[in-house]
Amino acid sequence: MSDDCIFCQIIDGDIPARTVYETDETLAFLDANPLAEGHTLVIPKTHARQLQDLDDETATAVYETLHRLVPVVEGTVGADGSNVAFNNGPAAGQEIPHVHGHIIPRFEGDGGRPVHAVAGSPPELSEEDLDTIAGEIKSNA
Repeated sequence: MSDDCIFCQIIDGDIPARTVYETDETLAFLDANPLAEGHTLVIPKTHARQLQDLDDETATAVYETLHRLVPVVEGTVGADGSNVAFNNGPAAGQEIPHVHGHIIPRFEGDGGRPVHAVAGSPPELSEEDLDTIAGEIKSNA
């Protein structure tokens, strides 16, 4: 746990939250600044700043909680779909330095955009560039 982390304080019960689901490894609660009705956050109970800081067991638990809650959240608010996403690091817009997955319900005509819209202008990459990047990722995975 981290004493200066708002999510760790929520886990400890020092800050109230609208908890919707809990396991031994994860906690899910409504976002205090929702982007849509039912916007839910899923966090690991162990403090980790970014996804790559999670051990395999905790990462699996976070995904299992997301997997369980997506249809529940969508069904509860009558959503037509949802975006499920992580902002991983400050450059990606992560504001709270504790891993958290967003379930953001989406509705036909809500004006929202797909995940591809968050990165700005796409880079100009040649086929050779793509092959090089893919090869490097594959060899390091």
